[in-house]
Amino acid sequence: MILDSFRLDGKVALVTGSSRGLGQGAAVALAEAGADVALLDRAPATETAEQIEALGRRVHLIEADLIKATPEELDAAVQEVVDSLGRIDVLVNNAGIIRRAPLLEHPASDWDDVLAINLDAVFHLSQAAARRYVAQGGGKIINIASMLSFQGGILVPGYAASKHAVAGITKSFANELAAHNVNVNAIAPGYMATANTAPIRSDEAREKSILDRIPAARWGTPADLQGPFVFLASPASDYLNGAIIPVDGGWLVR
Repeated sequence: MILDSFRLDGKVALVTGSSRGLGQGAAVALAEAGADVALLDRAPATETAEQIEALGRRVHLIEADLIKATPEELDAAVQEVVDSLGRIDVLVNNAGIIRRAPLLEHPASDWDDVLAINLDAVFHLSQAAARRYVAQGGGKIINIASMLSFQGGILVPGYAASKHAVAGITKSFANELAAHNVNVNAIAPGYMATANTAPIRSDEAREKSILDRIPAARWGTPADLQGPFVFLASPASDYLNGAIIPVDGGWLVR
């Protein structure tokens, strides 16, 4: 049955930035599909863990500050998943931050912090997971790209640079890993009603200009991404490699 190819029974996923928003939605969706889930965040993602445990799935909490974490520490985090839950099959690189400031005033520290979480951690965690995947014969990496993987945005040079780069390394990793039965793809969320977009949604004129461009005429929610997360984590996507999938209510085609 086709629906069986979307099941994740016996699989183990690691989701970063999993305490709220898109990461929480992803973690719960993967658990609902049958996976056990490790949650990596700066502080324990206890609310998400409770939701996963209520589904009868195993959960493991990992605390890590992705701004400061070294490549060795991130490799150790992936190994902790294997040690605690027995294996790793799916990595969701969801954690990300955005810092807004005019280009001429943009602090170097903001640039460094955004690139550390949005790009450096994605590379090192993906590399660590890929090493395990190649050894075990397969696995999935799901990155979070953005509308700013395609566009430049305003006031967010670090974020735009990082999300363009996430699209690039998604394709680069896919080229090298597809032959090892490892699928690397990305989801590019549109304008989502999360904490990251709160400053925009609080600006009445800016919010209206955004909604006027979205054919679906609404902001997205974490629930809108749950289906794509399960698809990319499951055997249903075994022949999909290097794709950047917009989930944007039609923003890019407007």
